[in-house]
Amino acid sequence: MKRMLVLAMALAIAPLLAPMFGPIRAEAATLEFPSDAPIASVTIPDAWEPKETISGIEATSPDAAIYFSIDVASDETMDKVIDDAIKFLTDNGVTIDETTKSDSGDVEINGMTFGSIEFDGEDADGPVEVSLGFASPSEGKMLVVTYWGTKETQGAHSKDLVAILKSLKPAK
Repeated sequence: MKRMLVLAMALAIAPLLAPMFGPIRAEAATLEFPSDAPIASVTIPDAWEPKETISGIEATSPDAAIYFSIDVASDETMDKVIDDAIKFLTDNGVTIDETTKSDSGDVEINGMTFGSIEFDGEDADGPVEVSLGFASPSEGKMLVVTYWGTKETQGAHSKDLVAILKSLKPAK
């Protein structure tokens, strides 16, 4: 099953399971982006070393198994933001197998409809999963979520990934 579909299902049942496991204790920062005129916010564990980029936020898991970014696009810049995300992946040695493309369907996250497309791929470490996710926090704005995860070790980060995605919301 594809990673984003699993994350979407986990988001759906997380409120039911939360009382059994208690709060997550990891230190995390809530980042609004872009900082000069925020349109969204997300909470990312400090250990992932989140940082603001020219067009959004990026972070990498402590073991470097997972990379993700959230970029802000407008109707006019959407194609360029997607092209830049794919170029980033290929520039970093990721080969995407377009024949494996699948659509995860939509899920609601904090009032935003979130959908993604997934691909299998390969990088220097072996098989990877790649996805591009999309959510609209406000009229004319789109969030483009780029995910690149090593298949062998990405499962160890499911809890963090669900919490990160669940924290994504439009800025107030």
